[in-house]
Amino acid sequence: MLQRTSIVDHIRINTLSFSSIFEIGDVSYIQGFSRAIADQRQKPLFRSDEGSFRRYPIFREPIPLPSIDEAFTMEVTQLNPGIKVHDIDVLGASSSSIVQLGNTKKIFMESRIKHIRHVTSNGNPKNSDVSS
Repeated sequence: MLQRTSIVDHIRINTLSFSSIFEIGDVSYIQGFSRAIADQRQKPLFRSDEGSFRRYPIFREPIPLPSIDEAFTMEVTQLNPGIKVHDIDVLGASSSSIVQLGNTKKIFMESRIKHIRHVTSNGNPKNSDVSS
């Protein structure tokens, strides 16, 4: 793994949430995982059996990862192995994301969110399941 020195005069991060990482320095492996059910309703009526991740296939489906089977060679020459930055401003990082100053050998980040919207049309409830 590349070795570099990161120099930052000033960093400001307003918000980190939901399995997000702020990393200073080098790391070999990072894995972030976040899942959420976002249920929006016009009328705040909830049943006790709601909120189970097992009910929704989006949380069980495997994530297809592309295979890397192409051979390549790489040569790296670092004439100046330092990274110098004056200011970094981050408004927010959420749902399995990373803000890092340094190098990472392997990163795997996953975020799954099930959006459900319950709307009322002419007094009759109507469900709108939206997966993302």
